[in-house]
Amino acid sequence: MLMDVFENGESIRRYCLENRITIAEAMQRREEYLSEQSRDEIRAEMYKNLVVMRDSVRKGLSERVESVSGLSGGEAMRLFRYAKLTPFSGTNACRAAAAAMAVVEVNASMGCIVAAPTAGASGILAGVLIECGHERGWTDEQLVDALFTAGAVGLLFAKNATISGAGGGCQAETGVAAAMAAAALVETSGGAAVQALDAAAMAIKNVLGLICDPVAGLVECPCIKRNALGAVNAMICADLALAGVTSLIPFDEVVATMLQVGQDIRPEYRETARGGLAATPTARKVTERLHRMQG
Repeated sequence: MLMDVFENGESIRRYCLENRITIAEAMQRREEYLSEQSRDEIRAEMYKNLVVMRDSVRKGLSERVESVSGLSGGEAMRLFRYAKLTPFSGTNACRAAAAAMAVVEVNASMGCIVAAPTAGASGILAGVLIECGHERGWTDEQLVDALFTAGAVGLLFAKNATISGAGGGCQAETGVAAAMAAAALVETSGGAAVQALDAAAMAIKNVLGLICDPVAGLVECPCIKRNALGAVNAMICADLALAGVTSLIPFDEVVATMLQVGQDIRPEYRETARGGLAATPTARKVTERLHRMQG
């Protein structure tokens, strides 16, 4: 049964191999089955997400969007301008990181974004796909397929682990977003399903145990800069997989490990704003100032 295909990564890998299809194609078949809509209707809905992603990247890179708190705004533009020079991370990675930051800045200013998988991690998939798509000349049809690939990977984490910072720390948000983006880059570049899952596994392994410690409880600091990190994480893991590098620990075992690690993280490090950077003297002053502004 088609629904059983999405129980875990291994079942998807096997289904794609046996049917000689991509993860994106498998995901579209699932959506057709569940929604009872036509393929054209499903793809039209996904295209709307692509449009919002593109608009949020553009807005964050062309306008100085500031949050109500005053904690963020304008840094994405600054990094994007710097990317035209000689950045150590390379022009493409630097631009993608800036685009990722741009989306989360738009989110912090109450703008429209696509949560992928969450608002706090919304910049990674959007930034990576829009910038890499621009650099490589990918069509909207290719980018829509990429979103289906990413959606399938996100579904596996939601089903078998968590995509919540409160449930598993930032590894479950920016980590999963990087995994989704890495898999999408691999398939859009012609990689096989197994390579996409390897890329996703490596992206999570790189940030395993990453805590969620938003200053003043807002997804701005350190979340915005972690989106920049997540974008670069996704790109290097996609490169690793496309180069033929594999993940020693299989995707499904990585997902299970992420869940266990997330459960082991102390509550103050899971989006409660009571630990980590949120508990520093500076963060406490910021929190007090914001409380005074609100009260």
